[in-house]
Amino acid sequence: MFSVETLMTSIAQPLADDRRSAPGLPAPKLRRLRAAGLPLQAVAMAVSLLALVPLGFVIVVAVQSGWDTVVSLVFRGRVGELLVNTLLLELCTLPPTIVLAVALAWLTERTDLPGGRLWTWLAVTPLAVPAFVHSYAWISVAPGMHGLGAATLVSMLAYFPFLFLPVAGQLRRLDPALEDAAAALGQGPFQVFFRVVLPQLRLAIWGGALLVGIHLLAEYGLYVMIRFDTFTTAIVDQFQSAFNGPAANMMAGVLVLSCLVLIALERAARGSERYARVGSGAPRRRPRQRLGRATLPALALHGSIAALSLGVPAYTLGRWLWLGGAEAWLTGEVAAALGTTLALAFAGALVTTLLVVPMAWLSVRAPSRLQRALEACHYYVGSLPGVVVALALVTITVRIALPLYQTTATLLAAYALMFLPRALVGLRASIAQAPVELEQAAMALGRSPFAALWQVTLRLAAPGAAAAFALVALGITTELTATLMLSPNGTTTLATQFWARTSEIDYVAAAPYAFLMVLSSLPLTLLLQAQLKRSGRR
Repeated sequence: MFSVETLMTSIAQPLADDRRSAPGLPAPKLRRLRAAGLPLQAVAMAVSLLALVPLGFVIVVAVQSGWDTVVSLVFRGRVGELLVNTLLLELCTLPPTIVLAVALAWLTERTDLPGGRLWTWLAVTPLAVPAFVHSYAWISVAPGMHGLGAATLVSMLAYFPFLFLPVAGQLRRLDPALEDAAAALGQGPFQVFFRVVLPQLRLAIWGGALLVGIHLLAEYGLYVMIRFDTFTTAIVDQFQSAFNGPAANMMAGVLVLSCLVLIALERAARGSERYARVGSGAPRRRPRQRLGRATLPALALHGSIAALSLGVPAYTLGRWLWLGGAEAWLTGEVAAALGTTLALAFAGALVTTLLVVPMAWLSVRAPSRLQRALEACHYYVGSLPGVVVALALVTITVRIALPLYQTTATLLAAYALMFLPRALVGLRASIAQAPVELEQAAMALGRSPFAALWQVTLRLAAPGAAAAFALVALGITTELTATLMLSPNGTTTLATQFWARTSEIDYVAAAPYAFLMVLSSLPLTLLLQAQLKRSGRR
């Protein structure tokens, strides 16, 4: 199984240079292992080329449109307005989200805060509520909420767990000897925190901040509901209203550049300092600090965040479900949407998990420069907004593969591209824990490389594969933009039905779909909390 830190930082750092090798193997055996993996390398290369389609599509469209068209579409007032909105959203959301997540993580992991386990679970659980359900809840309570302020508040409440998780996990694993040494030199608690603890959290903070920043760029439903224009909302509106290919594509290009800028800033911010020490360190956890008079303010902080991030959605859903009564559930549309959602989630997760098997095996068993390049292709696509992936597939199918336009196959391809990193992280870590000697022994006994992989390695890696499958399935369950743009006519999912009802201001009819999305996402939060607890024992 994989740790929370691995999950969050691997997805948040898609271009990381991962230098691994098969441990304990002499050079001849390593060469034979790599040779045996040539078929898997071919499959991994094919998947990597597929992952490059969205980025290549944006570049090709820009070249075909011509420089004059690109200039006229990119350097216009509307794009400038969206760029300012995006910049303000990132600047107003990320700093307070970082402060909030670090404060909550420090209180739960380093102090004697009463009910620490409960507060940890309450800080993780907002991930079970899709971002557009957060906005649905808030505008139901306060219909006047709109603009940058509303976007900042709701974004913080929806996405702070992405920062809380890696920071809390890192706090559990820090070597207390460094803090003890600083305290012995006369440093006070605040000086120890800012001079010793906080620098060691840099990777977790900037990795989580990158993940939040990318979500801010990619989110659609949240900002449409509170009437705040971003590149993603403009692209979807352009596509749905006029299908203006060049205009939507050029805005998609600016959105991709924004993602790449965020990745570059994150890499520069985390620097190249060494964060590991030679030796295992002290196998103990630092004694928890007593809060004393600060206990009540600390409880008030955790309680208020839980009330805003979970209480408001729970109250709103409960209210609308009560008003709708049993009749809201008796319609066949709820059952049909649930069935379609589960079917797409199962099929998409299965396809995605199978596609990453070759890359996961190569990254552990046969690392090389080519492998790192292919792995980067698998990761980068996870940083692209779903609307960019969907727009690329829409235009390609319309132009050169019309029979595939708005088919289940195209929708599943979009899901696979969007969630490749989730599947790769879990499966790769689990394969790394399967002894390579068993695989070698199976091949020595006459098994083919594929048979050895299937019969030995993947069986041992089954827990990680199951976790990766679940993460992808849960991502598909709440996916909105790609499903809206690519799903076949007549296809209804929980997300699309919820969106259709809220677009008609029928919040009572939308409540069952929102409730089912939250209910199906709860296992993910339980999985993440379990991994967070396990990370503290290592």
